[in-house]
Amino acid sequence: MKRFIIVMAILCGVQTLWGQSPLVNLAGPENAALLGQGEKLIRLQRKDPVPFLVPRDPYIKGMVERIIRELDPGFFVETLRIYRKPAFTPESPRWTAGERTGLYNQILALSTLAGLQYYSASREKMRVFYETSTVVSGPDGRTPRPDPVYANPPTELTIYARQKDLSFGDNIYRYDYYARSDSLVFVQENLTSMSYGIIPAVGKNKLRSVVVVCDAGDCLLIYAVSMAKAASVPGLSDRISASFTNRAEAVLDWFNQQADKVFRK
Repeated sequence: MKRFIIVMAILCGVQTLWGQSPLVNLAGPENAALLGQGEKLIRLQRKDPVPFLVPRDPYIKGMVERIIRELDPGFFVETLRIYRKPAFTPESPRWTAGERTGLYNQILALSTLAGLQYYSASREKMRVFYETSTVVSGPDGRTPRPDPVYANPPTELTIYARQKDLSFGDNIYRYDYYARSDSLVFVQENLTSMSYGIIPAVGKNKLRSVVVVCDAGDCLLIYAVSMAKAASVPGLSDRISASFTNRAEAVLDWFNQQADKVFRK
């Protein structure tokens, strides 16, 4: 009996340690294990989507579910991965105020999206995502502005950008940013109709892309989801889904580059 009690105490102690892992708490044990092995998780749904990879944070989960209800998307693609902090120490398990601010400003730097490449499934080769990407003064997209920089991240912020996409044309987007102590979030919404060549593909306000960055101790957990109510054109829906799936991966690659400027400088 004494031996049994000791074994159970050890197991409970291990379980407690696991429960204290920020990554496990946010991603769940199975996903955390896969991410720890270097996996990049991705999931595509077509109809009545349910977020499976979203971090286990009520605020973030609630935001994604609210957007789903409002948009009723025809496709929904989630991706999840981690970014290893190069200088992590157990004595400083969370990002510093300077790292959080630096990261916030890096994801505000929308001009750095210009020239980003993604894998084009239809062309079977790498292709430029955004040919140009510029912050503008408002939804009319007329006056270009430099990327904003903040000494202290505001809790909520809205900026606008004009981005020329080689697949979906020259469009205006709204970006809503949310800064919390343990996470940074931005939501992209199209303010102009998007066309795939000459074919109308995604109507005005029918696209949402969400990127979430959570501080997870020795790493950052990065979650991205793109969803849209796309035009119902035979053969086009599959192309749009494949395109946005690969684009979501490209955005996470861009985030890694931005994070390197903060954590590997």
